[in-house]
Amino acid sequence: MTEKNNKKPAEAPSPGASRTMSTIENKYYSQQIHGPYEKHSIGNLKLKEGKTLRNTKIAYTTFGELNNKKDNAILFPHMYSGTSKDMEMYIGENQPLDPTKYFIILPNQIGNGLSTSPHNTKPPNGQADFPQINISDDVRAQHKLITEKFGIEKLELVLGWSMGAQQTYEWIVRYPEMVKKAAPIGGTAKNPVISKIFVDTLIDAIQSDPNYRHGYYKKPHAVQQGLKRHAKLFSMMGASSKLYSQKDWKKPGFTSLNDFLTNFWNEWFLPMDPNNLICMAKKWREADVSQNTNGDLKKALKRIKAKVYVMPFEEDMFFTLDQCEKEEKHIPNSELHPIPTTWGHFGMLGMDPNDKKYINNKIQKLLKTN
Repeated sequence: MTEKNNKKPAEAPSPGASRTMSTIENKYYSQQIHGPYEKHSIGNLKLKEGKTLRNTKIAYTTFGELNNKKDNAILFPHMYSGTSKDMEMYIGENQPLDPTKYFIILPNQIGNGLSTSPHNTKPPNGQADFPQINISDDVRAQHKLITEKFGIEKLELVLGWSMGAQQTYEWIVRYPEMVKKAAPIGGTAKNPVISKIFVDTLIDAIQSDPNYRHGYYKKPHAVQQGLKRHAKLFSMMGASSKLYSQKDWKKPGFTSLNDFLTNFWNEWFLPMDPNNLICMAKKWREADVSQNTNGDLKKALKRIKAKVYVMPFEEDMFFTLDQCEKEEKHIPNSELHPIPTTWGHFGMLGMDPNDKKYINNKIQKLLKTN
């Protein structure tokens, strides 16, 4: 007598990579360090390069309350290697970005570690297989966030530093009717050639580490030598030559050049995920608002309707004063306000308190402008 078989046949094939393989656990990208933040799901995002980023989530934090008219919103995207937490230093009741007056939204870039990123995406789309992202993809995702989540149709101000400036330019060219005022700080509408070359060296520095393993490393902090090389390149280009010749790094309390290189630059970059940095670096390299106007940069800049304060750092070697000045001339309702600091591109971090004071004064003046 045969034994009865009660097994049922499977209704689908066996699960693949996304359901059986894991992401990289990196405690640096946590609520404890960068929170509190929330996440908004915008679903599948069709990317400029043609691929689709599935189950895209944008991490963000807010300060203040959106008023009934929904006309007091400020958008403050962040820079390369940063998160929303790094720009919170500009928000407070005693500062122009006053949460008792404004509803301030700080969105996190795709690829920055908090939003959907290489390290927190499972195979087959994680790590080195993460798709190419463009600044325009970030801005379209942010547009979904503010319109779908908050119902905002107008932004009082969009501002940002470095890649935050690149996103600001994309906003005021792509959605000119939505933005009343804008402050791109230490960045350009089209990434300069010298900056593109520098970004390539940053990527090469990371990938030169044997532990990078073509982007398929298994441990979160395996690529330390590559990240140190990356940090040293930043120490050369991120600040000005005057900072080093005048030893202005002493003013915040660094005791020697080695102390500065180790406890400022290495301190900043070593906890980060290499593939996340490369994802952001490629966006930085390819940033160009003229992609909205078939390569015509002047035409793109003339589309801008916001009141714009273009705010380069006088000693910036990534986005020079000369390059920012040339672009500003083509923005209809704009003013050029160079920031004097020996800290160069990194003046935004307020290592010299006068830098932050200068930037806040200009933001305050812009917000008061009709």
